[in-house]
This record gives sequence, C-alpha cells and structure tokens, in this order.
Amino acid sequence: MSRDLCIYLEFLTEGHKAQIRQTAEEAGFVPHFFDLDQFEEAKACVQHCEVLYAHSPELLRTAPASLKWYCCSFAGIDPYCKDPTLFANPNCLMTNSNVYGVTIAEHVVMVTLMLLRRMPEYEAVVRGHGWSNQLAVRSIRDNTFTILGTGDIGVNTAERLRGMGAAHILGLSRSGRPHPAFDEVRPIADLDAALPQTKILIMGLPSTPETYHILNRERIALLSADAIVINVGRGTAVEQAPLIEALNSGRLAGAALDVMDPEPLPKDDPLWDARNIILTPHVSGNMTLGYTCDRNVELFCADLRNYAAGRPLAGLVDRARGY
Repeated sequence: MSRDLCIYLEFLTEGHKAQIRQTAEEAGFVPHFFDLDQFEEAKACVQHCEVLYAHSPELLRTAPASLKWYCCSFAGIDPYCKDPTLFANPNCLMTNSNVYGVTIAEHVVMVTLMLLRRMPEYEAVVRGHGWSNQLAVRSIRDNTFTILGTGDIGVNTAERLRGMGAAHILGLSRSGRPHPAFDEVRPIADLDAALPQTKILIMGLPSTPETYHILNRERIALLSADAIVINVGRGTAVEQAPLIEALNSGRLAGAALDVMDPEPLPKDDPLWDARNIILTPHVSGNMTLGYTCDRNVELFCADLRNYAAGRPLAGLVDRARGY
C-alpha cells in the first residue's frame, strides 16, 4: 500500500518537483502536486495522505486524523499554534521552514543603510525637486547593534553586519546561549538594560504571548534619540502608537517595519505618515528569492528522509510554545 504525500504550493519549479519525487520514491512515498488554484483537488487528495507540505490553514483544516505530519513551507506558524482545531490529529507533527535568513538579512542591511544614510529625508528633498546634500550620515562600521532573536534570521543578519565592520553585536534570546555570530548573547530578560545603549535595534521574533508588544511605550522611552528600530519578525511585537509618537517628536531617529499589526495596514493608519519611517508590505522573506525556494525544498526532503527512517525532524515546531 502506497504512502501518499500531498504538496500544495505555488513556488515549485520542475526541478523542485523532480527533487521531491526522487526523495519520496526513495522514502517509500507517492507525491501528489497541486497549484493554489487546485484547492478542491488537493482537499480530495489529503483525505488519504500521511504527509502534507503546504502553507494553507484552510487545507489543513480539511485533513483527517490520519494525517501524521504537516510541513509548513513558511517560517511564520502562529496561525497554527493559536488554533489547535486546525489539526484533526492533536499529535500531528508540525515543522516549518527556517530558510529566510539570507533574504531577510539582506533586507535588514538595506533598510539599516537607508536610515543611517538618511534616505527618507533625501527622498523628500528630491520629491520636492530640491538639492540639499549635507545631512550628516552614519555607518554600519563602528556601530552597535542589538538583535532580538538569535535564530536563522538573527545569525545571518549578525554575520553580514560583522562583515561590514559593526563594532559590537549583542544578541538577546530566550536561553541566552552564546553563539559565535554575536559578541555576546544575553537572556531576553536583559532587554531593559540593553536598550539605553542600543543604537540599532533589530527585531526578528516569532509571535507568541511573550513577544506581544515586547517593544512597548516604556521600552521605546529607554532608547536614545539617535536609535533606530527595525522589525522583520511579527508586527505584534511593537506597540505602534508610541512608536509613531517617538518618531514624529524626534525622540527616535527612524524605523523600518516590514511587519505591522494589522496587515494589510489600513489606508488611514497614522503609521503611513510617521516621520523617518520605511514601510514595506511584508516582503523581506516571502518565496520570491530563488535561493529561499531551493533551501525550502532541500530541508523538506531532508526531513522526509528523517521521517521515513523514524529519526527526529530537524524543523519540528512545539505548537504549545509557538515556535
């Protein structure tokens, strides 16, 4: 009897499909591929599948209790952790794809340089057909960084900042375990002590009850006037109203948000017009970089081999913790 695998994704190339087919055959599985416009076909297929590789809470909700492993192709898995009713099988394994480090780290470097080199202000000058070019700029070189989250995103970001001459990179994580990409790593409980010395705060945290508004009004007030805030994790980590106030009053030098709360951001939200802000519509990750897609498939295939052999899954998510 065949073991069926349902794949419901939009980014797969023919090369990716061939790679999955070969791995599935070696592992004793039969893969079934569906595009996003084939929901009903995928829904029918998943009724007899052991494994689902997708990013679709709607499709997962239709799966029976016989589904044993759900591989989410995205890193953000908060919808699945917040709603356990999505899983007919409460013991269904879940993995996610932590493959966004490269593309998100490059986005962080881009917006960091834009803020340090005063691009929002120069854009306003140019849009007004002006020619003012004497704004004082700063550099990544010799600057200090605090990175909230020392996982794939945090490590990739720290490595790139180090290569550009950053003077000191502090990582804050739940465990506080050292990592060679950082000059030091402290427990996230030390955040209040770290913020007054922080010049560039980079946030790459998952959405959990502990991270909700972790950068709140009181903590924004701890940052110096020349500090900048960059968030590429989840929008719920930042209390947006006091951030807007700090930017507009000059108590904060700038911010770059790729994630907001809510998303999409309402057209009349005051965040759009905050001073010295760079907003992007949740594009730092996504499946738009070929390397990200390649790694996503590679890690799924590696875990499919693990699953077939009865080994632990490398990308296993603890749904109770939220990551």
